[in-house]
This record gives sequence, structure tokens and C-alpha cells, in this order.
Amino acid sequence: INFLIYRYLQESGFNHSAFTFAYESLLGRSNIRNAEKSIPPGALISFLQKGLQYVGIEESLKKDGENGETNDFSLLAPHSIKALNRNNPPIKINVPPATAAAAIKARLEVEERENARQKKTTEREQRAKKKGARLQQKQQQQLMQREEQQLILEKARQQQQQQQQEEVTKRKETAKQPEASSSAVPPPVVDQIQGVPPGIAAFTVQQQQAQQQHQQQQQLTEAQMTALRQQQQLMAVVAQHPEAAEALAFVNRNQNGNSVPVTNQEQPNLAAVALHLQQANNSYMQQQEAVKSMAAASVNEKEQPKPMELERLEQQDLLQQKERPYLNGMSNRDQNGAHAMGDQSNVSGLSNQKSSETQPDVNIEQDDEKTRAPASEILELNRHSSEVFMCAWNPVFTEFIATGSGDASARIWQMGGSDAKAGCSAVRELPHGTNAADKKNKDVTTLEWSSNGTLLATGSYDGVARVWTRTGVLTHTLSRHQGPIFSLKWNRSSSYLLSGSYDQTTIVWDVSGPEGLVVQQFNDHEAPALDVDWKDDATFASCSTDKRVLICRVGADRPLRVYAGHTDEVNAVKWDPSGMLLASCSDDFTAKVWDVGSDMTKPLYDFTSHKAEIYTVKWSPTGPGSRNPHKQKMLATASFDGSVRLWNIDDGSCLRVFSRHHEAVYSVAFSPSGDYLASGSLAGQLYIW
Repeated sequence: INFLIYRYLQESGFNHSAFTFAYESLLGRSNIRNAEKSIPPGALISFLQKGLQYVGIEESLKKDGENGETNDFSLLAPHSIKALNRNNPPIKINVPPATAAAAIKARLEVEERENARQKKTTEREQRAKKKGARLQQKQQQQLMQREEQQLILEKARQQQQQQQQEEVTKRKETAKQPEASSSAVPPPVVDQIQGVPPGIAAFTVQQQQAQQQHQQQQQLTEAQMTALRQQQQLMAVVAQHPEAAEALAFVNRNQNGNSVPVTNQEQPNLAAVALHLQQANNSYMQQQEAVKSMAAASVNEKEQPKPMELERLEQQDLLQQKERPYLNGMSNRDQNGAHAMGDQSNVSGLSNQKSSETQPDVNIEQDDEKTRAPASEILELNRHSSEVFMCAWNPVFTEFIATGSGDASARIWQMGGSDAKAGCSAVRELPHGTNAADKKNKDVTTLEWSSNGTLLATGSYDGVARVWTRTGVLTHTLSRHQGPIFSLKWNRSSSYLLSGSYDQTTIVWDVSGPEGLVVQQFNDHEAPALDVDWKDDATFASCSTDKRVLICRVGADRPLRVYAGHTDEVNAVKWDPSGMLLASCSDDFTAKVWDVGSDMTKPLYDFTSHKAEIYTVKWSPTGPGSRNPHKQKMLATASFDGSVRLWNIDDGSCLRVFSRHHEAVYSVAFSPSGDYLASGSLAGQLYIW
């Protein structure tokens, strides 16, 4: 670095400063001076220019995020370097920022889609594992519930055995009580019975007491047997219906906390469960009666019930039917043995209906197979050795098409006929360099046919515009720009050529003579000029990353109009066939139509429906000033949100939305008749609408 600075000072004439700098930086003691012959003049300036170009490319990459988000990567990031160093085909960094961003983004998005596919596969596997874990957990819960039910049944059996033992014990004690009572009667009492011998009186008293004890024992035994039968019935319900066991456990817990009133103290569990089941059953029967009455009313009145109310009742009916087997006890279960299974099928039907409503009506992939162009109707032009950035048909000699590529060349292809089967009859290469070293920084960034079809203009990354004949002969080399050329346009009479460059300037060239002359250079933009378009032979529009649109005229020192309505970089400008309306699109997700014939500073229409950056706009060749004046005038916008929108210019409404593209749409074009629209995206999809 010190040596480059030293050489810069020396080459610029700062000899004393160069000597002082070399002395203080100890360049004389290093071996770098031996490389002086191998370092070309102006090396420091060249490195600085490269650095500025890198900054421009990085800025475009960072602002090329989806849905307004900034992608966190630069050209020096590992994945960007990996993309730049691809061998099939190679991507060079010496292409315009927009093109480099598009090419790099396309390849990175291919990797992102592959990563997304792998991520989905991993997520499916994880969901399957989670589902298996949930199923295993559910099985464990069911096992625990069965064990709990068995414990409840075992406890009930133990309680039954205990009650039987207590009953036997009480019987034995009752049998012993007469003897104890007879021994406890005082003799004077026996003697008080007049007219009866003492022994007979004692026997009579014992017999009466035994009879009373037997009656009490019989009453106690009947109450216990009734309670036992009720408890056995409850246990039978628990055995047949697992849900009843949960309800029983719930009621037991609530009774321990005294939150449920107990009506039968001898059997509190049975009373509470019976109360809970009876209330739930009554609620179910009421809902059933409500549904039946509503259905009968709808039949009588010959009209359907309200969808929301009917759906609510159906859902409540399904929930109640799930509880019905154990709410109605054994008899109802015997009559409706398959009721629970029927409810599950109904619920599944509702979920299936809901999922079917959310699915798209048409499968795009399968539907595209029906309209896919067969191989016999496709002609591949594959002579380029790097990316092809643009193509253009000759407007007059329609058998010619020109292409520009990152291999520092353009080509003119002559079709053999009107269809793909005719093939290509001739190819003319338009080289922009003589050898590998000379081809550096000469990638073709833009090209345009003249309106009469005789000349082809190409712009390259080295800032030079070139003019060729239809036969491939170079006629003019136009060198004035200090940065890559992004846009070239001929005026209507093909007398002037307009160029817009990264150096923030636009230049009008006169190529009618043997030498290309600069008619006027405009320096009104404050940032790179991205697009230009002629209104007539002298007036044109230009847009820039400075967020402005300028209307300029040859011979005028200042712009005629300045439109500053966009809030981000303006990517493209296009005049309508009449020359009265100007369309612009921007990274602020909007497209605007300006009425240049009026004094309005605000746009005539502001289209804000896109969800991402809008890369280009195209007017249909219809309406006033076109070849199809009686057809409706339309404007097409292509966006990074993957959609193409067609707008009605009469009222500003959106006529159609074409949204089959998977990725950003970078190119749209109308057919000469205005009946068809072609669109192409980074996903490799080309549609004709």
C-alpha cells in the first residue's frame, strides 16, 4: 500500500512529497521497489475504482431482499464468493450491479430452495418423531388410566369385603347381646311381674329383646345390601366406561374439599356421580331437543337455519355425543355401541372439510404440465459461454434477434423460418475485445435496435457504447462515460442515441456521421442513472438511484420536470405510445403514472398493491399513438413478489394478477398485437399470458 501511494504521488508530480513519504515509510529498505516494473501506472486509481464498483454491487445486493428485508450478505461473504467462483457457468464480478445481483441472487436462491427442501424433510422427520412420542405418551396415559381403574375396582372390592366382614361381625355381636341383656336385668324387675313365675318372666323378657334385635338387624342388613347393590352398579359403569372412572375420581376429590353437596352420607360417591351424570345427561337431552326443533322449524318454513348457529349446535352435539355412552349408562351404550366411533368419524369429516377449503383450487405444477411448450417448439441458442443478460428482436427485419452476454460479446442470430423447426440459419458474433485480457470489464450490459432496424447499439461494463450494422460491422465506438452503461435507447428517427451510466450522467450521441459525437451530457442526477427512455426525437426521461425521475430536452440546460414521489431507487421509466403519460417503478414497492401534459407534481396513479420491489414496467402497444388504437391501453408491472399485474389506465384499476411465478419477475414484454404478455423470473419460469 505504501508503494502504491508513493507511485501515485510520484506520477501526480508531488516529487518532494513522494521522496519524504518513501523515506519515512522505509520503502528504500524493502524489496518492493524491485517490482516497480511489473506494476502498471495508475495502479492505486485502478484499485480504488474496483473498490467503488464492489461497493455499488454490494449496495444492490443488500437492497435486493424479499418482502423489504435486507439480506445479510456481501460479495466478500463466503457464500457469495462460492457463487462467484462457480465453473458452470462462471459469474464474473465485472458486470453491472443490478445484473450481478440478479445472477448471484438466482444461484443463492437455488441453494436456499434446496436447503428449504432439506429443512422440510428434517421437520417432517421431527414431526413424525414427536407424533410417535405423543402416541407413546398417550398410550402410557391410557395404561395409567387402566391401572387407576383397576385400583378403583380393587378398592371397591376391598370395601365390599370389609363391609361383608363388618356385617358378619355385627351379626355375631347381635347374637351375643340377648345373653348380656338377660344378665343385666336386675332380679327385682323380674319379681315385679305379677302372676308370672320368675323363671318364665325372665324368659319372656329375653324373647322380646331378641325379637327387637332381630328387627334392627334386618333393617340394617337391608340398608347395607341396598348400598352394596348401588355400589356394584357404579363399579359396573366404571368397568364399562373409562370416562366414568375419571368422573368418579373427580367427584371424590371435590367431596374431600367439601365443594359438592352430599345427599346420601352412607354412599357419597354414588350420589355425587349420579348427580353429575344426571346434569350432563339433562344438558345433552336439551341440546338434542333444540336441534330437533330447529330442524323441524326449518323444514316447515322451507329455509335453512343460520350457518353460524347451526355450526355451533352441531359442534355442541358432537361434544355431547362423545359423553353420551357413559352419561346414559349401560342401557344406552348397548343401544348405541358404535356411537363413539361415529362421533370420531364426524369430527374427522369436519376437519377434512376445513382442510379442503384451505387447499388451493388448482395445483399450479400439475396445471402447468397441460400448457408446457413441447421440445419441438423450442429453439435453443447456445453459442454464448457465459450468462445472457438481454435479448431484443429487430423491429423491422423480424428474423433477427440480438443477445448480449457476460462473455464480452453480443450475437445476432438469423432465424431460418417462422417456427423452431426451421432452426437458425446464421450467427454473427460481435466481439467486445480481441483477447482474454482485453475482454475484461467488457461484459455487454444492454443493447437496443434502432427504429429502422439497420443499427444495433451495445453498452458494456467498461463504459463504452458501440454501434453495429445488422450484418455485424462495428461503425462507432463511443467513449465518454466513466462507469458501466446501464441503458441505451434510440430516438424515434434513429438520429440520436441516449445512454445512461453508473457515473450519474446521461449522454445524447449523434451517430449519423462517420464519428460519434456528444450532442449533450446531462449531470443532473445525484446517483447512478439506471434507465432512460425517449418521448420524441428531443425529449427523454431518466431515473436514478437518487429516487427521482427527470424529464430533459436536448438543448436545455436544466430538466423540464423533476418528479420526486418515490421513496427508494427508481428502476425503470417508460413512455406510453401517445407520449403523454410516463410510468416509473421503484424499490419502494410502487409504480406510478405521471401526467406530463399537466402541471401536476403528484402522480396520476399510484399503484401500491405489490408486496416487494418492482423491477420493470411495460406499456401495451394499444390505445392512442399505437398500432392498435382501438384496443384498451394497459400497463404491466413485474415485481420481486413473484407476480405480474395488469392495470387499466382509464380508471387505475387492476385488471389481472398473474402469480404463478415462484421467484422475482425481472422481465415482461407484450406481443406486437397487445393480445399476449410474456413474463420471466429468476426461478427459470417463462409464461405467456
